[in-house]
Amino acid sequence: MKLQVLAIGHKMPRWVEEAASEYANRMPPHCSLQFTALPAGKRGKGADLARLTREEGERLIAATAKGAYVVALDLRGEVVSTEFLATRLEHWLAAGRDVAFWIGGPEGLSPDCLQRADWRWSLSPLTFAHPVVRVILAEQLYRAWSITAGLPYHRE
Repeated sequence: MKLQVLAIGHKMPRWVEEAASEYANRMPPHCSLQFTALPAGKRGKGADLARLTREEGERLIAATAKGAYVVALDLRGEVVSTEFLATRLEHWLAAGRDVAFWIGGPEGLSPDCLQRADWRWSLSPLTFAHPVVRVILAEQLYRAWSITAGLPYHRE
């Protein structure tokens, strides 16, 4: 199974790349974690934000592996515990389907993306900068996997 993080936006700071890579490298081969950055639309004075968000959504959908279970990271999504995420991860592993995690652009995900998603997940009621979301997501996926593997990384 592959966990694929598809995120709108390039040019992440080095610390983000290093942190995300650190957690990805900790994952086992049967549950690999991969990051794909997709270009954001050009924003500026007078930009059509609805069009840009729609186009970014089209890029996310096009880059998603066929048959993948899609998780939309959305502020209005379900807020869950790490233990709940670990249970979800176990189900995904048992099903053998790839899982795609979508991180939208500055205005979030397009309505088409939210409708297409199999699950809408909120990392927190707080709003995080896009680079921080990548690191939090990577860490939480590693933490969830460590719970399923019985590793001592997660302590209550």
